[in-house]
Amino acid sequence: ILCHLANSLSPSDRRPIKKIQTSERAFTQMEQISQFLKALTDYGLTTTDLFQTVDLWEAKNLPAVQQTLMAFGGKSIAKDDGFFRGDPSWFPRKAAQNPRSFTDEQMRQGQSIIGLQMGTNQGASQAGMTPAGLSRQIKRN
Repeated sequence: ILCHLANSLSPSDRRPIKKIQTSERAFTQMEQISQFLKALTDYGLTTTDLFQTVDLWEAKNLPAVQQTLMAFGGKSIAKDDGFFRGDPSWFPRKAAQNPRSFTDEQMRQGQSIIGLQMGTNQGASQAGMTPAGLSRQIKRN
């Protein structure tokens, strides 16, 4: 089923999995899973998005399999090549590139600004602090 899924998102003359075998032998089925994973890599998924063959074959890590399928769905939506059929709201969309360009003048202006992520020194003082080495001073009312 996974191999048919991978083939359905490609043109018929460039199917990533040429021969889908239906054998009941374990080795053949594991080989089909490996071909599916290679097809996903060729499709553009990163190796960190992929599950391992044993994750599916031995049902050891089915959440990893689900994560791979979600990444595959998101990638197929992002490609927007017309092969995806279904509800795109089921899959997370990958962030699109959003390049920015600034003039040299804008870059120079930004060098003199301290962003609030760095913190601020307004209102900071050492009033009420005790010197290093002294015990904490507790006022009693």
